[in-house]
Amino acid sequence: MQEQQWPDILWIVRHGESAGNVARDAAIAAGLPIIDIALRDVDVPLSARGEEQASALGRWFGKLPAEERPTVVLTSPYLRARRTTDLLMAAAALERDNLIEVVDERLREKEFGVLDRLTSFGITAQYPEQAEFRRILGKFYHRPPGGESWCDVILRLRSMIDMLTRDYRRERVLIVCHTVVVLCLRYLLERMTEEQILAIDQAEDIANCSVTSYAFDPQLDKRGQLALQRFNSVAPLEEAGADITARKDAKIGAR
Repeated sequence: MQEQQWPDILWIVRHGESAGNVARDAAIAAGLPIIDIALRDVDVPLSARGEEQASALGRWFGKLPAEERPTVVLTSPYLRARRTTDLLMAAAALERDNLIEVVDERLREKEFGVLDRLTSFGITAQYPEQAEFRRILGKFYHRPPGGESWCDVILRLRSMIDMLTRDYRRERVLIVCHTVVVLCLRYLLERMTEEQILAIDQAEDIANCSVTSYAFDPQLDKRGQLALQRFNSVAPLEEAGADITARKDAKIGAR
């Protein structure tokens, strides 16, 4: 039998509700072209509700038996993701000395380029040609000037998958990241088509602090594979009595 090439368990968590999520909703509701937030996307913090969500999810992880808790934690460098990780780990009472922790730029949010901080109204008004390009190409392939397409995100995540199979075999890995990264990891791990992943994206929004998880199944493929266990699950938050939010990230151009 060949050596297992995957982690035993993989959890993929979207960060808690951010101040950008709240600002985006306010801008959309008011029909404004620009989201009122002056920070770089990388520096946008969690909202108070987002901090509560992160701690609630941490309590859920803390209830797992010791032999089922994370041994590796990989985090986007964006503040909202790092803060989610810190609160989660504190609430779960995970001992940092016994963990591998990595802040990895490949897990960052999709970059928006010239569409940064614009709502759909703002994109149509300021960059009508980009709105038309996106309509023709679709979100999977459209790359705004200075930004990324979903394919660009997938390209950087391919090396992340390589790292999982090289460095973290038989580990229990927790990833804290962003909506598009959650979806693109599903695309890669389950070998989906463009149509399949965009149908999933269309069907539901990724909730803040939701959990998507995989477990290694030795019966899949010739060498075993990760099998989806749950997707966009808010059961841990519901169990802890935390508010459920599925707010899109502030930079509307991302999706």
